[in-house]
Amino acid sequence: MSTPLVTIVMGSDSDLPVMQVAAETLATLDVPCELRVSSAHRSPEKTRRLVAEAVERGVRVFIVGAGAAAHLAGVIAAETTRPVIGVPLDGSPLKGIDALYSTVMMPGGIPVASMAIGKAGAKNAALFAAEILALHDPALAERLAEDRRQQTAGVEEKDRKVRGG
Repeated sequence: MSTPLVTIVMGSDSDLPVMQVAAETLATLDVPCELRVSSAHRSPEKTRRLVAEAVERGVRVFIVGAGAAAHLAGVIAAETTRPVIGVPLDGSPLKGIDALYSTVMMPGGIPVASMAIGKAGAKNAALFAAEILALHDPALAERLAEDRRQQTAGVEEKDRKVRGG
């Protein structure tokens, strides 16, 4: 297995069905990643170690999913200067709005990019991570361009079907 370039962290294994979308998207682009579970509140020291060890191993981007108070992305961002992409998760009675606010409202100086709530956010987080990595990887940039071309072709095909052609 290749050294992961992206570490995907979630606060609970119950977040796996959403965060797996990020891993699957990265896999289609041949970007090595790993999935981890760590809690900002229940295992803060483990989270610190996870970040430090990932950076030592060459991880370049973190994708972090959390619901409710959603402090995990901010905690990870506080431990590294590597890009952190937050995915707010629908894990509370507020349907992810609380997680969105927690993710997007980071104090100045500790940036976290914030994606949409849920699976769309997980997919976009993976694509955004790949775009960051593609700045120094022309082959990955081409795979991203091909993925975009395929999306466009898919829309064109759907349009033809709707028009009856």
